[in-house]
Parts: sequence; C-alpha cells; structure tokens
Amino acid sequence: MERIALLGCTGSIGTQVLNVVRRHGDKYKINALVCNSNVAALVKIANEFKPCYCGVANSSGVKFIKDAFKGVFSLDFTKDALKIAATLNEVDTVIVSSSGLSALQAVTEAIRLKKKVLLATKEILVSAGKLITNLAKDNGVNLIPIDSEHSAIFQCLAAGKREQLKCIILTASGGPFLNLDIKDFQNITLEQTLNHPKWNMGKKITVDSATMMNKGLEVIEAKWLFGLNLNQISCVIHPQSIIHSMVEFNDSSVICQMSYPNMEIPIQFALSCPDRFTTNVASLDFEKIKSLEFYKIDENKFPCFNLAQDAAKQDLGLVLNAANEVAVEEYLYSKIGFSDIARTVEYSLNKFHNIKIENFDDVFYFDDLIKKDTYGHINKRY
Repeated sequence: MERIALLGCTGSIGTQVLNVVRRHGDKYKINALVCNSNVAALVKIANEFKPCYCGVANSSGVKFIKDAFKGVFSLDFTKDALKIAATLNEVDTVIVSSSGLSALQAVTEAIRLKKKVLLATKEILVSAGKLITNLAKDNGVNLIPIDSEHSAIFQCLAAGKREQLKCIILTASGGPFLNLDIKDFQNITLEQTLNHPKWNMGKKITVDSATMMNKGLEVIEAKWLFGLNLNQISCVIHPQSIIHSMVEFNDSSVICQMSYPNMEIPIQFALSCPDRFTTNVASLDFEKIKSLEFYKIDENKFPCFNLAQDAAKQDLGLVLNAANEVAVEEYLYSKIGFSDIARTVEYSLNKFHNIKIENFDDVFYFDDLIKKDTYGHINKRY
C-alpha cells in the first residue's frame, strides 16, 4: 500500500488525484492532506479518506474556521503544514499540486528523506530547477511529472536510450485566442480568457495558457526535469490536444503519447509507473478524430512565450515566474489588462537580469523582492 501526502488537495489536480485513489483504493492510501484555505472542502475530503494528518497552510481567519468546524475533524493551522505532511513517517509519496513556491521547502525535505516526489507544480522547477535537480540527484530521487506534457515526454522516453535522444516537442492547445486577430487582443475580457477550449483548470494556469506563458514555463521545467539543452526543446500548437507531447530519437523516429484530454491519465501513471492500470478515460476513436493539426506559435500574438524563452537562456526562471504570478493575480482582479501581463513581466526581467541564485534562501529572498517590486510597478503605472 503506497501512502500518500497530497499537498493542494482541494484544487483541480488534487481532486483528480483523489479520483484515482478512489478507483485504486487497494493500492493507495491518503495519509496526509493539506489545503491553502478551503477548509470546508478539506473537512469533507478528510472525513472520506481518514488521513493521519490534515493541515491548513493559510491561517487567516483561524478562529472563525475552528469555531465553524469544531469537533468535525482535527485540523492543524500552520504555515509549516506542507512541510509537516511531506516529512511524516507515515508517508512514502508526496504529490505536490499546491500553487507557486509554497511547497518548495516541503519538496526539499521530502527529497532529503528520499521519498517519492510527484510534481504538478511547475513553478518549483522553473524558479529553483538547478538546486532541486542537484538535490534530487545527490539523494537518488527521481522527480516524476504529473503535468500532461511532461508526463507524455516521461512516457515516450522509455522507447529509447537517453543518449539516443535528439529532441522533445511540447504541444500546446493554443488556448482561447489561437484564432483571434492580433488587433482584437486589446479588447480581450477576463471571461474570454478563462474560457479554455479543452482543459478545465484553475484560474491562474488558465490565464497562463491564454498568454502562452504556460508553454514557456514548461520549456524551463522540461530543461531541468530531463536534463536537456534548450536547443533540444521545441513547442508546437496542436489544437485538438490529443497528442500531449513527442520525443524524437537520433534515427528520426518520433514517439508520441496520445489520449483524450484528461489529467487522470498522467496522475495515475505518475503513481503507478512503470505499471499501467485501467482508467475511466475513453479510448481514442480515430475515425471521429479525422485530423490532427499543428501550427507554429505566433510570437507576435503571444509575447509571453518569447519572454519565457529569453528568461530560459539567461537562467532567469525565478524572475519570470515571480513577475508573472503578480501580473496574473492583478489581471484576475481586473487591475491590468490582458496585454499588460507581458509588459509587466518584461519590466521585471529587465530590472532583475543580474540576479544570481546560489541557495534556497536566495530563492525565497528574490521571489519576495521581485514580487514586491512588481506590485509597486503596477500600482505606479496602471
């Protein structure tokens, strides 16, 4: 029985992890649950799965919450909840689906304890990829991706030897604005942005998909996950979202992973690999699919993708991620417009182009510094 700590249990990925565990309860046991602030959902989940530990990382409004749920379940309100859950003796596997860098310390401690780490949170590798991958290597820990594109690469790499790998090709749906004329980008509404044509995701990642920042972040994540040079990573728009990514080997053979868009496949494979178990996802019907299309990313329409490429070359993933998190948050609060996201990120990349990350303390220091500066820039300009 594999014992799991689920960090970010009430979000989109977390709820789908729970579906996988429900389906294969003979193989997996949830022993720790942590949410940010959605205590009502946490209590409901905890009453079903009966974990050893339940934590709430955001302690604002603790008294009200404790009074409201007194006697329902034992909850631990502490900013260290993620780390506590990840380091429990009763946990073998840590699934990280919490947002941003909130679980960075939990991940580092889990690696030091040589636990199995499954990552659905790309910001950790984008911001601290070199430090995390070196730590994982030193402790003999393989980081297993949950993100659909990186899971596809992870699966396809089994078809050949790593030294025979030529390149990887990440696919992108194109988001809601693939066919929108560039002259209409200035009129994009938040409602349009959050209306993703293929995937049901959280608001932040949905905005990142619309700006194509998500694909840029995935390039940086892939670099660290698979130990690649940037010239070995390319991206292509694939609107049908059937092919989730591809690997090309040195004999020009291209291996792809295909399925209908559904996160339970990569979640389940991350848990079960190299074994495969049944899912509720329908088999592909190629007669109905009829065609698979591929397009080059229009870098004029999606400047965030360009910014991410530049950040990757300069090892400025932390700056890119911190500035983008602030910009997206302010966009979701309607403080800036859609095109202002790219302008804001570009400002921060220019200002902090000389930073050097030597240790994990630096990660937290610069993340906080850049975010504060980016908020200040937005307040002054908009």
